[in-house]
Amino acid sequence: MTVTHHVRVHRSDENLAREDQLAWKIAEVAADPVEVEPAVVDMIVNRIIDNASVAAASLTRGPINAARAQAFSHPVSTGGAGATVFGAALDHRTSPEWAAWVNGVAVRELDYHDTFLAAEYSHPGDNIPPILAVAQHVGSDGRALVRAIATGYEIQMDLVRAICLHKHKIDHVAHLGPSAAAGIGTLLGLDVETIYQAVGQGLHTTTATRQSRKGEISTWKAHAPAFAGKMAVEAVDRAMRGQTSPAPIYEGEDGVIAWMLDGKDAAYEVPLPASGEPKRAILDSYTKEHSAEYQAQAWIDLARKLGTENPALRDPATIESIVLHTSHHTHYVIGSGANDPQKYDPTASRETLDHSIPYIFAVALQDGGWHHVDSYTPERAGRPDTVALWQKITTAEDAEWTRRYHSEDPDVKAFGGRVEFRLTDGSTVVDEIAVADAHPLGARPFARENYIAKFRLLAEPVLEPAEIERFLELVQRLPELTAAEVGELSIIAKPGLLEGADAPKGLF
Repeated sequence: MTVTHHVRVHRSDENLAREDQLAWKIAEVAADPVEVEPAVVDMIVNRIIDNASVAAASLTRGPINAARAQAFSHPVSTGGAGATVFGAALDHRTSPEWAAWVNGVAVRELDYHDTFLAAEYSHPGDNIPPILAVAQHVGSDGRALVRAIATGYEIQMDLVRAICLHKHKIDHVAHLGPSAAAGIGTLLGLDVETIYQAVGQGLHTTTATRQSRKGEISTWKAHAPAFAGKMAVEAVDRAMRGQTSPAPIYEGEDGVIAWMLDGKDAAYEVPLPASGEPKRAILDSYTKEHSAEYQAQAWIDLARKLGTENPALRDPATIESIVLHTSHHTHYVIGSGANDPQKYDPTASRETLDHSIPYIFAVALQDGGWHHVDSYTPERAGRPDTVALWQKITTAEDAEWTRRYHSEDPDVKAFGGRVEFRLTDGSTVVDEIAVADAHPLGARPFARENYIAKFRLLAEPVLEPAEIERFLELVQRLPELTAAEVGELSIIAKPGLLEGADAPKGLF
């Protein structure tokens, strides 16, 4: 049973009891010792594989090189064994907050792991790096790790269902700080009071504007969730030492809702599991087959189908215009409604092209597919026929697709739209798609074998065959793993790979 909590702003003189505050209710869910259902355990295994896949593909990219150099500039902290870093030897560890940082960057860099979209956006797999880092540091076993990850997903996704951040230009990682702190609280078996303080700090330290996802998008896009995970680890440490947090962090008259979100008259209905109710939220999330913004997933699938069926659609000389009729979000965030000229710039950064549906649709249409590296190269973006086609693609908000995007009914909810090609001969081609092929309701829903195939594809260039098999064997025994085996839950790069990567110098 789910309990819906009414959350509103309170004046200071109303003295809202902490037991009635959202942060406390989140902490109660985190402290609930309920067991994890088998289907949820299986999906957690899938998502750890998924995270490792995209991290493997990112091991020598600039942001990961910088984050790894920062992490290894810090010694392993006291109080535990430290945590592993993707790509490095298992005994080459750093302190858990820095492992959360570098591994979080590696997971997010290619924008290629899981997603959940409702009132807000999220990549709930961002919870895994900080929770796993703390598990390795303190010596938690696989069962404890599973319970903690289930909490992280549950809290972030429940907040995402109810509280919109982007409407007020607040970045979506503001829901990640509290959820990762709650997940770590579950991992460590902390009491409600301690988790409550950590959740408050997790939120307070991770609110930032959405400029990180606007205009010329920078490398900070990958760092933002990693920073939230790092802050969550530190928030838990402070709370365990008896330090307190601003309260009520959500409901206070100078709190997040009153001044960053819908204002002093705002109210939200936040669903959370009842006491004793299993945490199942992860089952409502979905991963990516393609390395691109989630709202582009279905459009890539439609584009590759149309281009393969009708190659003439790939030639800009035959096209007068292409209009993607879609949801409000797709139009205004990654479409022409954003009014970002960078979305049509062949010299734009990879991060910017990842958030340009006109570019993505053009390339997927011409290439009949999508590649996490090749589809973003400057040479690919600058190809004259692609640029010519790209400039003819615009988006338009369609009320019906917006309604479906925001629907709470999983059979109605959709992230695609309708495309209309107007050809130079006066004819039209019209088609539509509701969800990506890999979506649970799509043409080819992802199952364990698809996650494993994705891992093999992305890991093969950077991991030895024996290392690929070691990781896959280990992770699929997740709930049975000993603490020592949890400490081995990482991936080791081929000899010389990281040594040959850039290691930029900084302050540390």
